[in-house]
Formats: sequence, structure tokens, C-alpha cells
Amino acid sequence: MTLQIVSGTAHRALAEAAAGLLGLQLSPCLIDRFPDGELRPQLACLRGADVYVIAPTAPAVNEHVVELLLLLDACRRCDAARITAVMPYFGYARQDRRSRTGEPVGARVVSDALVTAGAQRLVVVDPHTLALEAMCTVPVEMLTAVPTLVTALASSVSPGAVVVAPDRGAIRLAEHYATLLDTSVAVVRKTRKSPTQVRAEELTGDVGGRAVIIVDDMITTGATIEAAARALLDHGARPEMIVAATHSLLIDPAAERLAALPLSAVFVTDSVAQQETTPALPVQVHSIAPLLADAVGRLHRDQALDDLLMIQP
Repeated sequence: MTLQIVSGTAHRALAEAAAGLLGLQLSPCLIDRFPDGELRPQLACLRGADVYVIAPTAPAVNEHVVELLLLLDACRRCDAARITAVMPYFGYARQDRRSRTGEPVGARVVSDALVTAGAQRLVVVDPHTLALEAMCTVPVEMLTAVPTLVTALASSVSPGAVVVAPDRGAIRLAEHYATLLDTSVAVVRKTRKSPTQVRAEELTGDVGGRAVIIVDDMITTGATIEAAARALLDHGARPEMIVAATHSLLIDPAAERLAALPLSAVFVTDSVAQQETTPALPVQVHSIAPLLADAVGRLHRDQALDDLLMIQP
């Protein structure tokens, strides 16, 4: 089977970079848009090919989900031999369970739709929930960008620094960072008051007089990072904190929120296309194109991905 990389409009630059590392160019893809907003992708012939559709479903999430579904269906109708959806960011992953009666399980709805459209495998990077694999009916390869970010921030870590999970959901992620950086871990317990407001309630771990690295899988509005940073300062942590996160959504007012904190650096990846931010926010973007290219190349050759995957609890 020939290897083909397909990209829509969600993050063409990342797909081009990954394809280039594999010595390939993107397969031709034209996205028509009807006057009412409907999308109609048009692909080149992919008959018999091993196809990887690289498409993060980042904001605008709903539009990018629909575009990916149409791309997968087009690949299937082109008679591709194998179709893999490579989603550096999986939108709706936060909706992995119901918190009250009457709510959907959005992650399950989207994963089912992807499979129905033609995906025979999913490749995701640091998804918000490990339950994604259990709820999906096709194999899910969960890659991690933690080693990429650790390599980038290692020289900025002070002796005696502490890796901080800004909520209990990030504990496993913080432990991964701490293992690679050889540091200790602290945990902030939070209560979410609304989608954009968070209250930090308790800190477990010693941060007094120490440098801290706040880690999370994503930064959306910045509320979780802000609440954690304020709590850490109240417990005597040194200012000039570092933040590291795989997915940098930075939905308003995230940039302004983070710029108001004493942050020396914010390390993120290009899992989603980056928006312009205030110059006061010291963001460093590090590419996961090598990670995606490595994973795609191994899958195409039917090789193991063990050292690229998230560490399971």
C-alpha cells in the first residue's frame, strides 16, 4: 500500500510538516463551501492506499468535526485500503460522562460518528480522557507530547522545582512530567463554578520557596491555571512560574488572564493552529510534527508505538 497524508483546513501547516518529515507531499484536497456554509471536500484517487487524515478538531470545533467526517467518508468512497484519523486535538473529549440527567456523552457520539464515516483507527495526542479508548469501537492510539515539552523546558527548570497538577484530573500527567524531570509533585484541588470560573480550594504538597511548573493537557480559558497559580502564590511558591500544556486553545480571555500572572514561560505545542496573543504572554510553541510523522511511519510499517504512547495509570 502507498502512504497518503490528507489534510483539510483545520491545521494544514502541521499536516504539511509531518508529511515533509516522511518525504511526502499532502494528497490533493479541495474544500468547496456552499453559500449556506455546507462543506464539500474533493480528494484525488486514493484507491488501495494507506491514508492518514491529519485534522485536529479544535475551535471552531463543530465545523472541524463535520469537515473531518466528510473527509473520512470521501476517503472511504475513494476505496482507500486503510483509513486512520489523526486528531492531534480531540474535541468533545471532555464530555466523557454525564454529570446530570439529560446530558449526552459527547465523546462517544463523536467517536461513533468518526467510525461510521470511515475511520478504522484513531490517533490522538494527550486526550483529556483515557476513557476514549474504551468507548471507541476501533483501535485508539493515544500519543503523548510530554517528552517533547520536557525536552524544551528542561533547561528552564530550577533545582528543587515542583511539578504541579492544577486539578486532580492532571495528577497522572504531572507524575509523568515529574518522572522525566526528576522532581516532586504537588496537587491543587479545584471546584469549577462555571465554564469560565474556577476556585482552588486545597493544596497537597510543599511549594514554599520553590519554583513551580504547572502542567495540564490543555489551556482553554486559563481559569484553571489562574486559580492554581494564585493558590501556589498564597502557599509561598516563588513567582516566575512555568506553565506547560499540550493543547493551547487560549479562548478569550485566556491570554489576558495568563499575562496577569507572574509567568516566566508558557510551553505549548502546535497541536492546534496558534492564534496571536498579547506580547506580554511569553508563549513558546514546540512542534509535534516529528511525533506525528514517527507514529504514522510506524503504523504504515506495522511497527509498535509503545514508547510514543501515554503512560497508563
